[in-house]
Amino acid sequence: MASARTSSSFNNTVVARTFATRIEVPAMGDSITEGSIASIDKPAGSQVAADDIIAQIETDKVTIDVRAPESGTVTEIMVEEGDTVTVGQHVATLEPGDAPAGAAAAPATPAASAPSTPAPAAPKAAAAAAPTPAAPAATAATAAADAGARTETRVPMTRLRKRIAERLKASQNTNALLTTYNEVDMSNLMDLRNQFKDAFLEKHGAKLGFMSAFVKASATALKDIPSVNATIFDNEETVYYDYVDISVAVGTPKGLVTPVLRDVQTMNFADIEKEIASLGKQARDGTLAIDQLAGGTFTISNGGVYGSLLSSPIVNPPQSAILGMHGIQKRPVVGPNDSIVVRPMMYIALTYDHRLIDGREAVTFLRRIKDIVENPVRLVLDL
Repeated sequence: MASARTSSSFNNTVVARTFATRIEVPAMGDSITEGSIASIDKPAGSQVAADDIIAQIETDKVTIDVRAPESGTVTEIMVEEGDTVTVGQHVATLEPGDAPAGAAAAPATPAASAPSTPAPAAPKAAAAAAPTPAAPAATAATAAADAGARTETRVPMTRLRKRIAERLKASQNTNALLTTYNEVDMSNLMDLRNQFKDAFLEKHGAKLGFMSAFVKASATALKDIPSVNATIFDNEETVYYDYVDISVAVGTPKGLVTPVLRDVQTMNFADIEKEIASLGKQARDGTLAIDQLAGGTFTISNGGVYGSLLSSPIVNPPQSAILGMHGIQKRPVVGPNDSIVVRPMMYIALTYDHRLIDGREAVTFLRRIKDIVENPVRLVLDL
C-alpha cells in the first residue's frame, strides 16, 4: 500500500509539472541578445491574468515586458533584479488556471491579525518609555549629525545610459562635428497655430504644435540638400537616401531615446502630430519596439521644452546631421523700414559631419528651414 501511495504522489507531481508553463525571455530584436532584469512585478505566489507583466528586462535600447501567456499562478521566479538574461532563458514558471476566490486577500490576513497578540502589552511599553527624558536630546543630536554629514551614493549605470554614453562619445570621436546657427521669427507660425488649433483638434483629434512644421520643413530641406540626408558607409562610400526618416529625440525617466517617423516626405501635419504623440507616449511608458528606434536619416531635438535658449546638439550616428530647436523668447529685431520691433524668436542649430557636408550646404539647409517656418504658406505652394 505504501508503494502505491508513493507511486500516486509521484504521478501527481509529474502531472503538475507537465501542465506548468515555462515563461522565457522573448525575442528582443535582431541586434539584441541579452538584457538585465529591471523589475519583477509578479513574485512567486502571485495570481496573474493573461498578458499581465511578470517582469521587465532593460536592454541598451528599450525595455522589454515579460508577460503571462495565460491566467494562473506564478509558482517560481528563476531570476533576481539585476541579473543578466538571454533570449529564450527560463525566467519564471506559471501554473495555469483561474485565480481562486479570495486569493488576493489571503496574504493580508496574517498581517491584519498580527497586532492582536501584543496589544495588551502596549500600555506597559508606553509607561516604561515615559520617564526617559534623554531620548529627544539624543534624537536631536543624531539629526544634527546627519544634517552635516557628507555622503556619496554609487549606483550602477543602466544599460540604456551606458549605450547612450558610448554612442555620443563615438560620434564625437568619429565625426568632424561643426555647428551652424540661425534664428527664426515664429510670428507667422504662431498666428497660424492660434487661428486653426481648435479646428485642427476637432477634425484630426491631435493638437497642432510647432514640431510638425519643423518636421515638414526639414523634409523639404533634406530633399533640396541631399548630402544632409546621407551617411558615410565604411569610410569608403556615401549613401544617399531617397526617403526621409526623421528621428525625434524624446527624454524619458531612463534616458534619451529617438523613435523614428517613417517616410515623412509623404506625411501631412496631422499624420506627423499623431505619430509624434503616439511615439512620445510609448517612449515615456517604455513600450517602444526595437523597429521603432531603428534607422532614421536625420534627427530633430527640441531642447526648448526644457527651457534651453541655445545649444549644440550631437549627431546621432550613423546619421550626418541633427537639428536643434530651442525656446521661444521675445526679442527686439529690425523690422520694416529699419524699425525696431519685438518678435517671438527661436534660435535653431544644425550640427553636421563636416567630412560629408560642406559649410555652404549646412548654412543653405538651415536657411531653408528658416524660410519655410517663417512663411508656412511655402509648404502649401511647394516653394
